[in-house]
Amino acid sequence: MKRTIIAGVGHYVPENVVTNLDLSQIMDTSDEWIQERTGIKERRWVRSDGEETTSSMGTIAAQRAIADAGLEPNDIDFIVFATLSPDYYFPGPGVQVQENLGIDTVGALDVRNQCSGFIYGLSVADQFIKTGMYKNVLLIGSELHSGGLDKTTRGRGVSVIFGDGAGAVVLQASDDQSKGVLTTKLHSEGKHAKELALLGPSTSHWVDRIIEENDPEDLSYYPYMNGNFVFKHAVTRFQEVIHEALNEAGKSTEDLDLLIPHQANLRISQYVQAKMGLGADKVFNNIMKYGNTTAASIPIALCEAKAEGRLKEGDLLCLAAFGSGFTWGSALIQF
Repeated sequence: MKRTIIAGVGHYVPENVVTNLDLSQIMDTSDEWIQERTGIKERRWVRSDGEETTSSMGTIAAQRAIADAGLEPNDIDFIVFATLSPDYYFPGPGVQVQENLGIDTVGALDVRNQCSGFIYGLSVADQFIKTGMYKNVLLIGSELHSGGLDKTTRGRGVSVIFGDGAGAVVLQASDDQSKGVLTTKLHSEGKHAKELALLGPSTSHWVDRIIEENDPEDLSYYPYMNGNFVFKHAVTRFQEVIHEALNEAGKSTEDLDLLIPHQANLRISQYVQAKMGLGADKVFNNIMKYGNTTAASIPIALCEAKAEGRLKEGDLLCLAAFGSGFTWGSALIQF
């Protein structure tokens, strides 16, 4: 059976840096308040008068990943795009990237699993490659949060957390059984769906009703998060799903060279790190610079970890995520 390897990585973030001090000018918050609760110092937001979109950022990240893999766009035979913030309600941005890159009429699949979207997309791509259906799969995670946030004091509990950006990897079939994806684990618990969600627009709150009501106090268009509830579940599920992947592969935390968790909150990552007894050199975080970029956070971090020499050939890498749904998952990879 073929193994799925990461052949190339790439990422893109907008040039516009928004610091905590910048946010304190438009809402009742402070650098100290934000850092204490999230660890975030700054994030990237697209300029409101610019032309950047989820698909355009994803396209740039994809171009860089394809080049890093030593391939051309038409070497890609399938596209998986993970996002919660598509350019359009439908279609999803996978087909837009296919057009932007000038790739032939390959399939394009959109994944809507929010914070764990990249892990879900990786698991799907891994199955396609293992069965021999595709040889080079382009997997993208891209998010444009800034246009949909409540940037007033009312929304500060959520708005200070999220940033914009994109990351991508090229997943490739390999006969080398000494490296590649060892296992992926996926879970969900829908009974907690509304604890981290954006409820509108939806089929129960559709365009005719939106226009008729024209209610400026309708908060269903803004993301809602029960922060303490999410935190308590996240720190438990992260540990469970990481150990699940390690156990299946016959590995232990001592074998792990690097853990890249979804960049949800630095305090979550630090809690998990401490509970698992991992040294600082074994966990990669960059939420301080970018905030939570949801489906893009893991591939952005993966790209930076590789560039900084934190991830080398032969290393045992674990990727893990938890988020809206609730959904969570992990992937164990011999890099």
